[in-house]
Amino acid sequence: MILGVSRRGWLVAAALMVLFAAILFAMGRPPICPCGSVSLWHGTVQSNQNSQQISDWYSFSHVIHGFLFFGLSRWLIPRQPLWVALALAIGIEAAWEILENSPVIIDRYREVTMAYGYSGDSILNSVSDALFMILGFLAASRMRWWATVAIAIAFELFTLWTIRDNLTLNVLMLVSPIEAVKEWQAG
Repeated sequence: MILGVSRRGWLVAAALMVLFAAILFAMGRPPICPCGSVSLWHGTVQSNQNSQQISDWYSFSHVIHGFLFFGLSRWLIPRQPLWVALALAIGIEAAWEILENSPVIIDRYREVTMAYGYSGDSILNSVSDALFMILGFLAASRMRWWATVAIAIAFELFTLWTIRDNLTLNVLMLVSPIEAVKEWQAG
């Protein structure tokens, strides 16, 4: 057991991550930033390297995904081993990343969010996003619920203050865009 996950669980998680990366590759996603560089952090949202590097402002959102997936798993499948819940979380995160990198969602982001010129994620960034989700999932499995909620709120407020975007606004603007929010984000 490593971090509460069995060896079998880590093998399943690794296999899911490899399958996820292979699907992105088959979709034609670039392995790394088309700019040719690899960076640990890229902090400029309105740039050609956003969602291309290992981490960016949206990495905080993926940690929150992990918090949410852990909470949902303990509510919906409380008797299942942690590795089963983690495998389901990886599957959901990978499905979202695959959908997010489809032409329909890329176009939607361009139309209704602050992601002007967004061209989708590199495979490196998508896999890193899934790893940030795993980090959040495992952290939530070790923390009290109120600490997890407090960190999620802090992440949301921090990114809202720093880049005028966060998980909540991202979902809102993708599902039901509000022109005033879009204008405020662009300011």
